[in-house]
Amino acid sequence: MQVPSGYGLHHQNYVAPSGHYSQGPGKMTASPLDGQCNDYYSGLYTLPVQKLAPPSAASHAGVQQVYCGGSPAPPLLGAPPGPVPGAALAASHVYTSASQPYPSFVNYYSSPAVYTANSSAASQGFPATCHYSVSTVSNAVHPSVSYSSLPPGDPYTRVFTSQSAPAAGPGREGSFPGQSTALSHPSTLASPPSQQHHQQQSLSGYSALSWSAPGLPPAQDSLARNHAGPLASASNSPANPVADSPAGSGMQNVPPPRSIPTALPGAPSTRAPPAGKHPRESVALGAQPPELPPQRGVDSSSTTSSASPVPNSYDALEGGSYPDMHSSSASSPAPDPAPDPDPVPAPTAPPSVRMARPFGHGYPTLQPGYQNAATPLTSGVQPSGPAATAFQQYPQYPGMNQLSSSLGGLSLQSSPQPESLRPVNLTQERDVLPSTPVWAPVPNLNLDLKKLNCSPDSFRCTLTNIPQTQALLNKAKLPLGLLLHPFRDLTQLPVITSNTIVRCRSCRTYINPFVSFIDQRRWKCNLCYRVNDVPEEFMYNPLTRSYGEPHKRPEVQNSTVEFIASSDYMLRPPQPAVYLFVLDVSHNAVEAGYLTVLCQSLLEHLDKLPGDSRTRIGFMTFDSTIHFYSLQEGLSQPQMLIVSDIDDVFLPTPDGLLVNLYESKELIKVLLNALPNMFTNTRETHSALGPALQAAFKLMSPTGGRVSVFQTQLPSLGAGLLQSREDPNQRSSTKVVQHLGPATDFYKKLALDCSGQQTAVDLFLLSSQYSDLASLACMSKYSAGCIYYYPSFHCTLNPSQAEKLQKDLKRYLTRKIGFEAVMRIRCTKGLSMHTFHGNFFVRSTDLLSLANINPDAGFAVQLSIEENLTDTSLVCFQTALLYTSSKGERRIRVHTLCLPVVSSLAEVYAGVDVQAAICLLANMAVDRSISSSLSDARDALVNAVVDSLSAYGSTVSNFQHSGLIAPASLKLFPLYVLALLKQKAFRTGTSTRLDDRVYAMCQIKSQPLVHLMKMIHPNLYRVDRLTDEGAIHVNDRVVPQPPLQKLSAEKLTREGAFLMDCGSVFYIWIGKGCNNNFIEDVLGYPNFASVPQKMTHLPELDTLSSERTRSFLTWLRDSRPLSPVLYVVKDESPAKTEFFQHLVEDRTEAAFSYHEFLVHVQQQILCFIVG
Repeated sequence: MQVPSGYGLHHQNYVAPSGHYSQGPGKMTASPLDGQCNDYYSGLYTLPVQKLAPPSAASHAGVQQVYCGGSPAPPLLGAPPGPVPGAALAASHVYTSASQPYPSFVNYYSSPAVYTANSSAASQGFPATCHYSVSTVSNAVHPSVSYSSLPPGDPYTRVFTSQSAPAAGPGREGSFPGQSTALSHPSTLASPPSQQHHQQQSLSGYSALSWSAPGLPPAQDSLARNHAGPLASASNSPANPVADSPAGSGMQNVPPPRSIPTALPGAPSTRAPPAGKHPRESVALGAQPPELPPQRGVDSSSTTSSASPVPNSYDALEGGSYPDMHSSSASSPAPDPAPDPDPVPAPTAPPSVRMARPFGHGYPTLQPGYQNAATPLTSGVQPSGPAATAFQQYPQYPGMNQLSSSLGGLSLQSSPQPESLRPVNLTQERDVLPSTPVWAPVPNLNLDLKKLNCSPDSFRCTLTNIPQTQALLNKAKLPLGLLLHPFRDLTQLPVITSNTIVRCRSCRTYINPFVSFIDQRRWKCNLCYRVNDVPEEFMYNPLTRSYGEPHKRPEVQNSTVEFIASSDYMLRPPQPAVYLFVLDVSHNAVEAGYLTVLCQSLLEHLDKLPGDSRTRIGFMTFDSTIHFYSLQEGLSQPQMLIVSDIDDVFLPTPDGLLVNLYESKELIKVLLNALPNMFTNTRETHSALGPALQAAFKLMSPTGGRVSVFQTQLPSLGAGLLQSREDPNQRSSTKVVQHLGPATDFYKKLALDCSGQQTAVDLFLLSSQYSDLASLACMSKYSAGCIYYYPSFHCTLNPSQAEKLQKDLKRYLTRKIGFEAVMRIRCTKGLSMHTFHGNFFVRSTDLLSLANINPDAGFAVQLSIEENLTDTSLVCFQTALLYTSSKGERRIRVHTLCLPVVSSLAEVYAGVDVQAAICLLANMAVDRSISSSLSDARDALVNAVVDSLSAYGSTVSNFQHSGLIAPASLKLFPLYVLALLKQKAFRTGTSTRLDDRVYAMCQIKSQPLVHLMKMIHPNLYRVDRLTDEGAIHVNDRVVPQPPLQKLSAEKLTREGAFLMDCGSVFYIWIGKGCNNNFIEDVLGYPNFASVPQKMTHLPELDTLSSERTRSFLTWLRDSRPLSPVLYVVKDESPAKTEFFQHLVEDRTEAAFSYHEFLVHVQQQILCFIVG
């Protein structure tokens, strides 16, 4: 169990008291992937004499070769950073706290629910049991401000607006619309009164989807099957610290953080005993995460340990969550410490299984006269929640967090039933899919709070009405969690430069639109209710040039802001942008021809790489040996240095391998022009990927940065070599799908080392054969990298893939990037986070380490309610992302989301965000597939539908229909789950390559919601009748907006043409009887018969139909992280099979149709009622 740390430096021999567990996490089964990690570092960096390599073909390509032998130069490893200024604490101000028992999570999904299906259902891969038992940003835009009248060194804050590259997308951005979204009557939906969205859309802790039998110990989480994940932390690493807490900031009452359990895909866990004949299981939150040996990177461990605080850690500046009041030993609250660094737990202590209960520290008991006391509107803002006192309120603009008076009428029972609660008979209402896009539901807040709330494109919750108690959430049987897109591209972003970043002295929350101002000098935190002083500098408003109106500051007017952080938020000077390209040059790679595409793209975009004058770049190639390239200034041509001993890799020279981009640009261009032809005649078929990655880690360790790895085959030499595990005969299996987890822990351990040195690894896999992506993907998963997959890539035989790579590289090389980032999510006291999803590394408890952050990365987190929320009308969530920009600035991007608290089950159902819920369930199902089995994950998804609809029918709905009844807010839930079951990641009975399936799972874990939904449920449009009716205008371009069609062949007509948007793929299906005018005007062919079988482009024709179609396609393509490939599919052509597989409402040989699925769900509910 982790002891809260960070409150001063303990003695070197300090021993933390051990906690007490009712279900000891340390007793969980150790992960086989972690068990050997303790010996990983010994001898890893030994540098023996290397052997000489044979001559290479590179000598004929204008590149000088040097064969390296003898004793190598010392490794380029960075020294630990120096002490943090202002980090020392007086001994009298040290606060320590003993360990505490972890509160148990009580979740609906711990209730057993087992169903029986008929034989037909069983053949479809659904549960075949019939027993059921139940146990109880705002991106409010501020114009640029000129400060010419202010003297130099003006002490007051400067505010300016950052303009990012605009990206037109099919969504909306800005304030929440002032109306609620009714899913049941899409035809009547008005366009929300906000500007058009411009959308652009990667933890170690993974948790799988599961349900538990009765009698499980409370430490077993119902929603997730958790395993030991890479929760270790790197101590004394030379990088900038965590988001959000300056050293020497002078903040008091700094809390220890809460602990969260994490999980590792593929690790074993303790299973619950079966209940009944075929129980749905839950696995205890599992073995503890790995911990780090001092000053080494990351080691793995399955035991829980405690450690004293380590200075210069990544967490040292972040600030924890809530101070812990539930210590295992009784003690009185410690007095406020003197100004000190914002402490958080030492990174060497792995997080514990449960988060400590987020309870206030030193707050006065809520007085009876102030519980939910309504205040007259004229009296200003009355503080709500704990610690409400009789302070006179400072008047604010109307609606500014009027918690009691303005939200007192939230109860839906005293008002007309909202549209989202309208009962829908799913078996009778055939067309549940609206003809317009499904927008996120608008929280039931007053108008002013709606305008201030965070954009759902950045931050959204599965439930927009938060249940007051865990028991209420259990009754609803719905998942509770957050979906985040924290670094997405924004067209308008308030950027604030200030000497003082105002934060709560207790929980370290950043001031935001949902705090309460008691008077001019005091404000109350909306997460922990602490009363804080308003700094003098905050009294000045740079927008209005006025003094004495802190409530009008941009920080309090915008729920999404970005702060320019001072040196207090750094442990070292911000790193430069460093890019290393590691390229496979084996025979397979040369035959595929990717080097030509890559080098051409790099030459074209070299000047557009994000960075400044310090930007550095390097190149490595590998086959059975590793080739370094010295580009040191002064050389007349690049110099190749070959290391042939891959069993003990070393750097052949200490200098010249990573060079300044601008000082060595000419040499870089010479190398890029020569690379495609250097290995043309190679016959080397082996691939030493593992040793090449080890060398890359050594090269990048001193600075950190981004490693881009291009691989074309299964690694076959040296460390990390892999064997083929795929059986092609099992691709269509309806039973067991094996090998979804990694075959070795080599890539995971190396990724953890990279994360500790602020290095992310992005993987480009271009292979026509099985390459064990399940193992290779670990390099990117645990280092906060990205994964790109190009099956059957060949530059000439598959030109569409080559074009896709070229377009993806353009986005990849030029998009915004953040380095040495950390992210923390805070929430209102009473709520806690227990599982994260995405590509990152959990460094300490709730702190996510992101060596790189990019605007296409999405994250998810599961929540639980640990304490009743009876004393507040609102809950808030805040995420803070601290990163180093490519220009060397330390920045903090903050998003704050506010949601109402409700006390009735009907209100909970009224606020369901069905798209957020299905995306969270998809993440959980991926973890369940890896940790348990694919069939378990599929069963769990089906049960999620059965449970939620049965709970609604038995507790809320008063209708006695023979059909399947759902509230309008959940009417799309069964359809989305069916679509998910037919997605590549989870489908059975259809031929699916193992790498394709694993890549789909990787996409689910790392994609933002807006892109993930297109992957789960594609959009279908009819495009042969496009008109300007309802069109939108984007960049002086008219973009048609055709209505959505349901994904069924019954909507296809032989006389039409239909476009399907699957996210990364576009299909245009042409009916056999399609009008020749459309074929000629859009495709450029006179008739249907003349259209070629393989067509991947639309010609630019000077016709109205062509302009409309291309304009619509361009609008859909904009802001995609992956460039979609276009396929024109003729009716009755062999290529139509892939197109029809996406028609999820139709029956296939291996899966239900939508109607059959509804009947199956209804039968399961009837089994529960009868049973």
